[in-house]
Order: sequence, then C-alpha cells, then structure tokens
Amino acid sequence: MSSNSELFPAIGSVADQTQKLPVQAQAVEVTLDEEKPVQEIESLCMRCEKQGMTRLLLTSIPYFREIIVMSFRCEHCGFSNNEVQSAGAIRPEGAVYTVRVLSREDLDRQVVKSNTCSVIIPQFELTIPPGRGQLTTIEGLIRDIITDLGADQPLRRIQNPGAYTKIEGILAKCKDIVGDDEEDNADDNATGALQTPKRASEMDAPLTPFTVRLDDPAGNSFIEFVGSMADPKWNLRTYHRTREQNIELGLVAPDESASAPAEAKADEKKDEDEDEPLTNQNEEIYTFHGTCSSCGHPCDTLIKKVNIPYFKDVLIMSTNCDKCGYRDNEVKSGAAISAQGKKITLKVEDREDLSRDILKSESCGLSIPEIDLVLQAGTLGGRFTTLEGILDQVYEELSEKLFASGDARGDKAAFETFLKKLKAVKNAEHPFTLILDDPLANSYLQNLYAPDPDPNMTIELYDRSWQQNEDLGLNDMKVEGYEEDAKEGEAKVHTSEADAAKADTELKTEEPAPAKAG
Repeated sequence: MSSNSELFPAIGSVADQTQKLPVQAQAVEVTLDEEKPVQEIESLCMRCEKQGMTRLLLTSIPYFREIIVMSFRCEHCGFSNNEVQSAGAIRPEGAVYTVRVLSREDLDRQVVKSNTCSVIIPQFELTIPPGRGQLTTIEGLIRDIITDLGADQPLRRIQNPGAYTKIEGILAKCKDIVGDDEEDNADDNATGALQTPKRASEMDAPLTPFTVRLDDPAGNSFIEFVGSMADPKWNLRTYHRTREQNIELGLVAPDESASAPAEAKADEKKDEDEDEPLTNQNEEIYTFHGTCSSCGHPCDTLIKKVNIPYFKDVLIMSTNCDKCGYRDNEVKSGAAISAQGKKITLKVEDREDLSRDILKSESCGLSIPEIDLVLQAGTLGGRFTTLEGILDQVYEELSEKLFASGDARGDKAAFETFLKKLKAVKNAEHPFTLILDDPLANSYLQNLYAPDPDPNMTIELYDRSWQQNEDLGLNDMKVEGYEEDAKEGEAKVHTSEADAAKADTELKTEEPAPAKAG
C-alpha cells in the first residue's frame, strides 16, 4: 500500500512539491529524475511528424482512485492535446454520479471523465457520448460543449437549419452559465492585450439550476463532492453492467453466444417442465395493448405474475413507449384483500439490512422517525425493489423536485439538512427504524432468517378502522350472500312496479265522465 501511495501521490501533494521546485527545474527536460513530479518523454507529433513533448503525471484523487494525466505539446506546429486515463482496474459495477448545480460555486467542482463515460445534462436534452478522458471542472465541461458544438454552426446553418436552431438554443444556455466572452475577446484582440477569461463562479449574473450526470459503465469517472459524501447536491449510484456494456469494455468477446444452443434450451425446458410442472404457470407474460399517457401513441403494458416466498402472489406491470421513451413500472397484489391490516417495523443496523427485498404497495405508507420522514399511501406507487433502492428513489425524487421549487430555495438550509440526514440513512451510517403501514397487508419486507423469526423485525396485524375501510371502498363491497341481496332487490323492483300499475288504474277509475251538451 505504501509503494502504491509513493507511485501515485495525492494531487495536492504533487502541486505543493511542484511549487517548491525552481522554475528551471520544472521546465527542464528530465527523464528519470525522481524529484520531478512530472515525467517528460519525447514523442512524435501526428500533425507535423516532428518531435514533441509528452508529460505524464501519476497522481491520485482523494476519495477516488489513481489516474494518469497525460499532456502533449509540439513546439514546432503548436499542436497540443491532453487526456486522462485510469490507472486502476475496471470496477465490478458501473457508476452514475449526479450533481445538481444550484449556485456558481458548484461550477468549480472537479470532474474526472474517463474514455468510457457519457455526460448527460437533462435540462439541455444533451448527451455527450464517450470520448477522450478529461480532468476538468463543470465549468470546463460547459466551455468544451460551447467549443465543440459551435465549431460547425456556420455550416449547419446552411445544410440543416433545424439542427442549427436546436444547437443554437443549447449554446445560448451554456453561454448564460459561463458568460459570452466573444465581445471581450474581440476587444482584447483589438488592443493586443491577452487576458484570462473570467471564471464563471466569480460572475454576478444569476444561474439557472441544472443537473450534470456522469454515467460510466467502467466506474472510473468521478465528480467532486463538497465536505463529505453526505453532500445533498451530490449522489452516487452503482449498477450492474449489461452484456452489451461488457462487450464494449472488452470484458466479453462479441462472438460468444448470449445463450445456449437451441437444442440445449429445448432439452432444458423439457426437463424443467417434467420436474416443476406447477412453477411454469407463473412464467407466462401477458401483453395488454393501450396508449401512452405521455404522447398518446399505441403502447403495450407487460404483466407477469410472481410468487414471493412466505408472502403471496403479486403482479409486476411494466410500460415502455418506443415513441417518446416514457417508462413506468408498478406492482399490485394478485391475491384477495386481507381481513386485517399489517404494520412492519424494522431496526436497520448495518448495510446488510439495505439489501433486503421490499414490496411497497400503493396503499402502504412509509416512515423513518429518526429523520421525520413520512410518505403517505400512494407515494411512489407500488414498488418491488430493495430497501436501498427505495431509499435511493425517495432521495432522487425529493432532491430533483424540491430543489427546483420556490419553497425549497426559500428554506434552503433546512432542506439541505434534511437531505443530509436522508443520505446518511440510505448509506446506513447510523441505525434507524423503518415502518411500513399497509391497511390492505399487501406489503412485504424480506426476513433474512426465514422461516425463523427475524430479531430485528416485528409484524403487527390490526383491525382496520371504519374510515380506512371507507377510503378503500370496502364498506360498500359485499362478496358473500350477494345472490340473496340481488333476489331481494328484484322482488322490491317487481313490487314497486306493481304498486305503480295499481296506482295508475285507480286514477283512471276515479276520473269523472265528460259532461254532455244540452
């Protein structure tokens, strides 16, 4: 470990060491000088085919990992280039870093972007595909977007006016963030003075909040957090890579078949049918045709029945629109309505408890007393995930929607404090209590000791109140003896019809005869 830290010193110590060296020692060409933090190697310039200089810096980012910063410059033609590569192994999981830029100070956050990372800014409807690695800041990313997209705008204006207009809108939003320096640069060129562009974080202009998201299947990218990982504007989510992503990373050969041969699959399916004839009843997926609630185009909803051990059958529904990309999934109970409600209380003590499976129905309320978090029934709909997954979803929903609202900005300090507590809870930094209250008893929390009782979990059954039954529509619902009620209803109808007919006959009988003319 010590040898690794000597080979990859922290970037702060490298800066201090470089600052202490004389200017001549920093610029002179040295190949194997251990006192010099930057290694210089002569290499061929690909533009003029003369010798340039490549500088390598082996360093480590705090709370991240080791990286190699490479910079090339040719003194003959002026060509320069820089790149960042990870010096570690590919991580077992992909990573998604999300930062919500709410103030100009957030533009100075450091960004490590690997060559497998995609940059997404949802507010601009902008996705930057994987490219060369970079060590920059959020402001640097925005300036690169302006440079890259603005280079071909004069040509797009003639060839594709539609694309020109859309890209011009993106460039306008980016220039509002970092400031439009074209006029300042023109004035500087006119006077012959060269000035460094003013940092966007030092500007007094208002900043429109936006989100920066790094999606790296290799897990080798990073966005700096402020203070600690409890930063309410910063979030990290890991995920399992798909087979296509493993192929792109070179972890899986593309010619390897994704499944067994057809004959092997047929034999395996035959064996399964013989061994487990009852389980295949739940393997069928039903398709229901409908319309997308977002764009109105035809859209299919897939429904599958799943049996949860020690619980009951549930229906998992998934909707995916090919036209607008709208996605939604929900879980509903596939069994009868329970006679009693259920209240589940779990004492979460470590991260192992976060891996428990959880089924939260749409009639279930969720609360964590330690941080004053209360989710009413119907919030988030029905979800079948893990405890960590549902806490991540709660955090993302609150941070995305409430940060952008006026009330959240007015009480920013209190809300940021709440989000820090929520992040500490979802990372299991301290014990907390999770309470699920479902009047229909359609929610479930995995028992790690099943079939034995779980010492950290208590399950309480209770009788629903009249108001709860009224809210659920159960007071007017009758599932037994309704045939007799139907017969009584028909008899009442016939009786009322007979009474009405009798009354009409009596009225006609009592009508006086018309008088005759004299």
